[in-house]
Amino acid sequence: MQTPKSHLQPPTYGNLITVLSIDGGGIRGIIPGTILKFLESELQKLDGEHARLADYFDVIAGTSTGGLVTAMLTAPDENNRPLFAAKDINNFYLEHSPKIFPQDRSYFPGLKKLMKAFSGPKYNGEYLHSIIREKLGSTRLHQTLTNVAIPAFDIKELQPTIFSTYEVKHTPGMNALLSDICISTSAAPTYLPTYHFQNKDHSGKVRDFNLTDGGVAANNPTLVAIGELTKQIMKGSTDFSTIRQMDYSRLLVISLGTGSAKYEGKYNAKDAAKWGALNWISHGGSTPIIDVYSQASADMVDFHLNIIFQTLDSEKNYIRIQDDDLNDGPLSSVDVATKQNLENLVKVGEKLLKKPVSRMNMQTGISEPTIDNETNEQALVRFAKLLSEEKKLRKIRSSQN
Repeated sequence: MQTPKSHLQPPTYGNLITVLSIDGGGIRGIIPGTILKFLESELQKLDGEHARLADYFDVIAGTSTGGLVTAMLTAPDENNRPLFAAKDINNFYLEHSPKIFPQDRSYFPGLKKLMKAFSGPKYNGEYLHSIIREKLGSTRLHQTLTNVAIPAFDIKELQPTIFSTYEVKHTPGMNALLSDICISTSAAPTYLPTYHFQNKDHSGKVRDFNLTDGGVAANNPTLVAIGELTKQIMKGSTDFSTIRQMDYSRLLVISLGTGSAKYEGKYNAKDAAKWGALNWISHGGSTPIIDVYSQASADMVDFHLNIIFQTLDSEKNYIRIQDDDLNDGPLSSVDVATKQNLENLVKVGEKLLKKPVSRMNMQTGISEPTIDNETNEQALVRFAKLLSEEKKLRKIRSSQN
């Protein structure tokens, strides 16, 4: 099993363990796309125009649309370099989102949407599947240029399925095509159809997958990434030979959200107490059940990590960049792929860079600006320097060894 060589030496030669995580959120993947473009440009200022994000992170995790971005950043091209530079991600969304999520131009879109909720998913997924297969071709999980972790959820087994490059060597049946993995993690309930595929390992044994959106398991996959790292340490991987146990203070974590509406007042228990199944699927132009599980999943991960990093007095090693104040309309949707809304999402990402770094208040659960008023942009400049220094340190130590 030939694997492209990472440009980053393993953590055993360094001081840090580096993690990049990207949430799910449909077309709102444009928001982290904008953040990633800035981060990669800062790395290029330090290390040259050929620097790519995959050269700096021990693992990149992504759910749903974040899983697609993860694959774009880590799949190799014909020169064994990333298929997409970060600056190209938003161009992909701007070009293809209107075809993935074609907008209903009928006279009674609300009625049509209601009828569709009874008969099947909102979109057939055919264009999404074809463009993913076209871009990723025959690339398999083990070929990514750095380690990745992409969650999906198996509705037959009723348990999460984590596609992890770390596990491929132990479980060859998981070495699926990246295209199949991306289609699976993006299969959002009510929006896109679930996805079935089979994968054969080198001995000919066939594994069956019956998958839906990774957001069901982990809309914010940061803990998925950390879990995969921890397992390698526990198993005594040579990549972590100098690390005996997971030390969170060594982690350098960038977690990117895809934005969410300011939900306060959007739903209330008095009204929801009267809802049936249909109301939970479609209410006021939204899908409450998806809003609830995706928001809860993402926030619980952030809550957990904030506690850990604050306890270890290493808050500066963790950043969660998320906009929780999107208007309750097209901006907060996962599928309103009009030209204007897509361009507005780019602006949201650009404005988010200028906002202060926020951390969750452990008492209220609300994100608040940090006391030093560092902006997300300034924090990413700082993180870029740390990533560059870590990469150089590992190279020096590995050559000496």
